[in-house]
Amino acid sequence: MNASNQATVGLVKPASPLLPLAAPPSLDASSREWLNSLRTEGATGQESIARLHALLLRAARFEVARRRPTLPHLRGDELEDIATEAADDALMSVLRRLDDFRGDARFTTWAYKFALLEAAVKLRKRSWQGRELPLEPEGWGLFSSAGLEPDAEAEQSELLQTLQTAIAKVLTPHQRRVLVALALNGVPIDVLAERLNTNRGALYKTLHDARRKLRNHLHEQGLAPDNWLEEK
Repeated sequence: MNASNQATVGLVKPASPLLPLAAPPSLDASSREWLNSLRTEGATGQESIARLHALLLRAARFEVARRRPTLPHLRGDELEDIATEAADDALMSVLRRLDDFRGDARFTTWAYKFALLEAAVKLRKRSWQGRELPLEPEGWGLFSSAGLEPDAEAEQSELLQTLQTAIAKVLTPHQRRVLVALALNGVPIDVLAERLNTNRGALYKTLHDARRKLRNHLHEQGLAPDNWLEEK
């Protein structure tokens, strides 16, 4: 472990009482040992935290390596920095959530997923770094179906035109920005949350409300909503 990682681990303390909490009886021996040692004060606890950080760093490096072909502009040292940051953040998340672990999987499997998620989020953000968020729809083609009969094609054209008008006039500017970014232009939700200084939950709520408005508007126009407007 390098000096930076040692400093990170040294500042971490388990978010639990001084005495180890009793692990649920259904836990396997390894998971039970992880929980008890991570809740222990002193050298034993710090050693367990260091072991956990090393596990999370391996997971983060795996995810970074898996996604590397999609980010050819990043150098090796940048990728290692991303993996280290992901492992650091995953460590904090795992330690905050020790009491949430219920033993549905081994503790190491459960913890591993935190690092995979953190690495994926950081890589998505890095891929959008310095890029402007598209404010106009770039994905209208996903509504079009080729090879339709003339009457079906005319119906689809009417639906598309009504939908475009509704997005411009029925939605609030914020709803329009969120819908266009997430549903039409494929902007990752964590990237949009960071740019708009909000959180994923608030964006999901905005997207839900925008889709509901558009569905209602299409119903009022006597048109059947596209599957794209249904909640995923």
